[in-house]
Amino acid sequence: MIVCITARAAGTEAPVEQRFGRAPYFVFVDTETGKSESVENPLVDAAGGVGPRAAQVLSEHGATVLITGQVGGNAARALGTGGIKAYAYRGSGSVADALAAYTAGNLQPIPLA
Repeated sequence: MIVCITARAAGTEAPVEQRFGRAPYFVFVDTETGKSESVENPLVDAAGGVGPRAAQVLSEHGATVLITGQVGGNAARALGTGGIKAYAYRGSGSVADALAAYTAGNLQPIPLA
């Protein structure tokens, strides 16, 4: 399974970013192999409508789970349509911390339209 965590920088030790569409980085982690890939968000400075386009980036990388702080309405619809589940991590920890919280079942699902 591929999990995407929004981050302020590259790598699993980077702090989690609370915003989805405007996150500077998306860190994709394969939970089976432990391999991670950091992708710079090309939409961070884009005009409106970034949420659905960010959801497309996740789909293109095979993510089925998103961990972030918050998701806007349009992004929620796009994620739901794409079959990506979203979970809220509101801590100030790292990408690795957020993934550990998800794996332990400690994150609340974000309702998607």
